[in-house]
Amino acid sequence: MHKNLTKKTILIIVVLAVCVLGITGIPSGFSGSALKESFLKRIQLGLDLKGGTHLILQVMVNEAVATTTDSDAAHIQGDLQANGVTVGSVAKPDPKGKPEVIQINGAPLDRGSDIRGVLNAHYGQQYDIVSSQNGSVWTLTMKPSAVSDLKKHALDQSIEVIQQRVNSLGVSEPIVQEYNLGSYQILVELPGIDDFDRVKSVIQSTARLEIHLVEGGPYTDEQDAMQQLGGAVPFGSELVKTAPGVTPSGWYEIKQTPEVAGTDIRSARAGTDSNTNEPQVEFFLTTAAGNHFAQFTGANKGKPLGIVLDNKVQEVANIRDQIRDQGTISGGSMTSQEAQDLAMLLNTGSLPASLKYLQESTIGPSLGADSIREGVMAAVIGMLAVLIFMLIYYRGAGINADLALILNLVILLGFMGYTGSVLTLPGIAGVILTVGMGVDSNVLIFERIREELRAGKAPAAAVDQGFAHAWTTILDTHVTTVVSAAILFLFGTGPVKGFAVTLTAGLCANLFTAVFVSRVIFDAHLNKKLRGEPISV
Repeated sequence: MHKNLTKKTILIIVVLAVCVLGITGIPSGFSGSALKESFLKRIQLGLDLKGGTHLILQVMVNEAVATTTDSDAAHIQGDLQANGVTVGSVAKPDPKGKPEVIQINGAPLDRGSDIRGVLNAHYGQQYDIVSSQNGSVWTLTMKPSAVSDLKKHALDQSIEVIQQRVNSLGVSEPIVQEYNLGSYQILVELPGIDDFDRVKSVIQSTARLEIHLVEGGPYTDEQDAMQQLGGAVPFGSELVKTAPGVTPSGWYEIKQTPEVAGTDIRSARAGTDSNTNEPQVEFFLTTAAGNHFAQFTGANKGKPLGIVLDNKVQEVANIRDQIRDQGTISGGSMTSQEAQDLAMLLNTGSLPASLKYLQESTIGPSLGADSIREGVMAAVIGMLAVLIFMLIYYRGAGINADLALILNLVILLGFMGYTGSVLTLPGIAGVILTVGMGVDSNVLIFERIREELRAGKAPAAAVDQGFAHAWTTILDTHVTTVVSAAILFLFGTGPVKGFAVTLTAGLCANLFTAVFVSRVIFDAHLNKKLRGEPISV
């Protein structure tokens, strides 16, 4: 019985043409070098092949909790005063060990109900509020759920900021994702990086820009500042050191609560001071922050204002006129490159907490070249060995299997070209394993056809039954392997994910080639034979 295979043949040709286009794209020419260049543009190489940097960063999430409680402590004092309640102090008894705890000391004993009303209204959702027996001390402890939410938000925001920063640096195919679930760590993989020190500096910088009212200074050093302040920093103030290169250098007493915070920055750009011809960064505030800043500077003309970046004073100047929505950072030892980096950092946002480098490793491109050469050599040798074996053992049917395997590889590479999947060294191993799975599928089909032939069935019936009975087994083996690959993709890092992607894509392609394409080739071969004429398998 002859079958019309025209539609199926056209489908196979279309799939083959589309996948070849996915591998090569539209090359600028048809020379070997042009095709190679086009291929490398379509198939992205991973960190282990292209070379680059592998980092594991620890987000210091307790700093995000501390920043929130610092801000809340400053607001608690104002909220109580607004309701006519004056207390001795609002501070954190153990800022490093327990940043989530705020303590109110010296509360008036006869205003306990008023204090509880203010605290419950403004802070009851985030804090557990407890007073001492005599009512002079109130303790606010951030609820565990609120602490957990803050830490998770700090991790998510850090990932987003780092992603924006490495994209701004022009890094191709970076990987920035959570690592070691629940430990607040980030995995960063940057292929093709040649200026690692700059990238490391940009990633690590918190870039927290704040503008504070300066209360005193400059002092020669911290000891001098404490001596002139009577041995203690006044409540609501803090001591901050100047950044390297800033003159005059020393320490300043600044108001703890900033008038402008990092989240108030709308945009920033690098430029040059028209008077001194030195690099500078000009920043612009949001509308709400600009209105507040205009009101603040208008009411505090003549007072000094400090620009603080990453907890270091960059500039101090007196307020001469009302300032609304823009300012500049200049002076010190800032270079043009540093000005551009700072503008980029301010545009991408500040990190909610500092980062600690747990692990860093650099892979040179020579190692990547060796890996590519050896991996590709292993794949080619393995592929040739399999093709030759199938030809010798299955004779004519071996040609069928070999064509299906080659098409399988073309579909896999075409998929990677279209999706931008990154090819890693484990990914090459996934390709080799896919070839093995493809051979396994063909062996199952061919051996089943041999059994049907030995049972006395005609070639056409044997082929039909062979594919029908082998299909269930092939599907089971492929589904279980794809499930394993999915688990590797969900919980693995870059190279492991590369293995999972190539393996999954290869298995899906194998179902198409081993079952559909191979069957079409068998049917086309049977159409050319007389009824009952034996087939080579």
